[in-house]
Amino acid sequence: MTTQLDGAVPVAEATDRLVAVARATTPGAAHAHHLNAAGAALPSAAVLETVLDHLRLEARIGGYEAAEAARPRAEQAYGLAGRLIGGRAEDVAFTESATVAWHRAIDGLRLGPGDRVVATSSTYVSSALHLFELRRRYGVVVEVIGTDETGAVDLDALRAALRTPAALVTAAHVPTSSGLIEPAAAIGELARAAGVPYLLDATQSLGQLPVDVTEIGCAMLVGTGRKFLRGPRGTGLLWVDPVLGAELRPPAPDVRGAKWTADDEYGLVPGARRFETWEHSHALRLGLTAALEELHATGVEATHRHIAALGDQLRDALAAVPGVRVVDPPAAGGGIVTFVRDGEAPARTARALRVAGLHVVSVPAAHGQWDLGRRGLPGVVRASVHVYNDSDDIAALADALSPRGGARSVVAAAVPGERPVSAPALLSEHVDTIVIGAGVHGSSAAWQLAARGDRVLHLEQFEAGHGRGSSHGPTRMIRRAYPSPVWDELVDRAYQAWTALEAESGRALVTRTGGLYARPAGGAGGLRGPNCTVVDAARAAEIFPGLALGEEYVAVHDPDAGVIDAAGALAALAELGRGYGVRRHDGTPALDWAPDGDGVVVRTPHGALRAARLVVCAGPWTGSLIPAFADVLRVIRIVNIHVGSSVTSTLAPPALGSFSVDVPDVGLLYGIPAIGGRAVKIGLDLGPDDDPADVPGPVTETERATLRALAARFLPTADGGVVEDLACRYTMAPNNRFAVGPLPETPQVLVAAACSGHGFKFGPAIGAALADLAYGLPRPDLDFLDPARMLGR
Repeated sequence: MTTQLDGAVPVAEATDRLVAVARATTPGAAHAHHLNAAGAALPSAAVLETVLDHLRLEARIGGYEAAEAARPRAEQAYGLAGRLIGGRAEDVAFTESATVAWHRAIDGLRLGPGDRVVATSSTYVSSALHLFELRRRYGVVVEVIGTDETGAVDLDALRAALRTPAALVTAAHVPTSSGLIEPAAAIGELARAAGVPYLLDATQSLGQLPVDVTEIGCAMLVGTGRKFLRGPRGTGLLWVDPVLGAELRPPAPDVRGAKWTADDEYGLVPGARRFETWEHSHALRLGLTAALEELHATGVEATHRHIAALGDQLRDALAAVPGVRVVDPPAAGGGIVTFVRDGEAPARTARALRVAGLHVVSVPAAHGQWDLGRRGLPGVVRASVHVYNDSDDIAALADALSPRGGARSVVAAAVPGERPVSAPALLSEHVDTIVIGAGVHGSSAAWQLAARGDRVLHLEQFEAGHGRGSSHGPTRMIRRAYPSPVWDELVDRAYQAWTALEAESGRALVTRTGGLYARPAGGAGGLRGPNCTVVDAARAAEIFPGLALGEEYVAVHDPDAGVIDAAGALAALAELGRGYGVRRHDGTPALDWAPDGDGVVVRTPHGALRAARLVVCAGPWTGSLIPAFADVLRVIRIVNIHVGSSVTSTLAPPALGSFSVDVPDVGLLYGIPAIGGRAVKIGLDLGPDDDPADVPGPVTETERATLRALAARFLPTADGGVVEDLACRYTMAPNNRFAVGPLPETPQVLVAAACSGHGFKFGPAIGAALADLAYGLPRPDLDFLDPARMLGR
């Protein structure tokens, strides 16, 4: 017998209709099997158009005027959110994210020394980090409650913990690291009985589970718009019980939530809006309004039934795949399922699945140490479903993970050299962008463009890992110290980009060592920069005992300087590019190119390829591909050696960090400390002209002798032999500048070139810059590197 809904439409039929409508109105559903609702669900076309319509209105009449026109619609969001959680509109505040909502709620409590916060092990990473900082700064006591045999919070232990006075109980309804569903109402009952405020993080439950603040018994609730509510990123909400809310005071009142009443007096507005700020994205908030309207139209219960049923199906399907282990605790349910694959890092599994058109995400233990760390899991793969998903998505994921031919072949394809691409396959590519050159800038650009949705073809003339260009070798230096403030913003973006690359790839790529950059005292020029200070030779010896500067030198100390794992960075960029669908072809030179209308045609030995745009990151070969640069750029030979030591510790951090010394009549000596098992590395920042058409010759005895003499002068304990050497090429430009941006006559062609021996540190930032410029985003910080300037146009 078929179950009926209120005696009307059968459940199965209603569910089919719900999914059909959702898929038809969700543009992203047609492009991949999107199983990442717990990360950021696919928005509907209506949400997208609502955001865009308001941005167009702002562009047409102005931001203030557009906000006034949209105010009635924006006000509806409070009632929609209140209805969703069983609260009043006036008790709802909107924020930029659930984390911002959490911060404002916690900060409103004004916790102090000895105040005790009782937290469940499901607590989100950002919330835990905030608690750690409150403990460090204010002496707040943080107590984490363990789990019972089901993996949920141990209610008996919580009850016992609440016999001691506490200032707050906090729990995540559904954590980021599993499909666990905490007994939110039972926690609320214990908190109420103890008279302790209860903050529920409903980030992963709003939109997939029924949530009622009265039934749950929480005093505060935070949530986000981007997950199961299917709203835009950059939206969140905070609900505060009106009794508690009247007592809470935001530590940094804003004109939105307070009124300046006299010369030195102000009053807070009633209700939760005292936690809001005047400035926010009106377009995104209107998009959230549209998403809430759609959720109510679909029905929270109907949405929950479909997600829960599909989650059960997903859990069963994955459990049946050989080599796949579902790692959710017994108390799991709903639409989130976590799993691992035997012998494979979760990040690699997720990347391989993305290549196959299955969007899942990996969650490292660093995002849930109280959960994954305590369960001994270094990470998990998380799949999560929504109303636009159906059984076909589940089957596709199970098939991709099956050893019969799914993700195993995908993973194999992701390893360089395991599946070479034939010339006919190359010629059949339909791409948005062709990137030439697989050094750090080309690899960064390919990744960044693919991550933004481009179909990217990546051409490298030599085999992977070749040593004929400028990006090979184990290490590079990174520093904030630069000769001119014009570089400062790009340097700052570089540091941010390396941090983002480390987070995305799961690799540690930058080691902070500090740096000293010396020049003759009284000489002109030299480096400077944010947080950098000038020190004399005596102070320099205290900072780096391994570096011997004479009294004739002064140095700039850069505490943020460090060492980049260059080889690891290239591997990470290649992996990320493949994960986003970049098709890389090694051993495939670009012979030449020509504009073709508003696009470009690139000629290879396998034939011609057409794309909407071309990005040239060809290093020493830039002049041969863009003749206008041939007379501007100079390619020179650079030699590095690694020198052994009888006391290695004197040449390793902290005794030595990154350094350079401007040696009169010799040149700029630079060095990388002994790190990662390698000996100290030194080189001279000048050399003879080199022809990139030739294979670099081996390091000569004369070159070694010159560098060893400098090592003996400035690194007294570098008393061993040369244990490793390396030749590479710098492509030098006037004033040691770069050329980053579109070519003057062919703006569909972008270039990153002539990085003058100091470009590797900017690699990920240059890739992001090229992607920005390709999409027409303004980058005034790059004006001084405009290719037109270098070409005198």
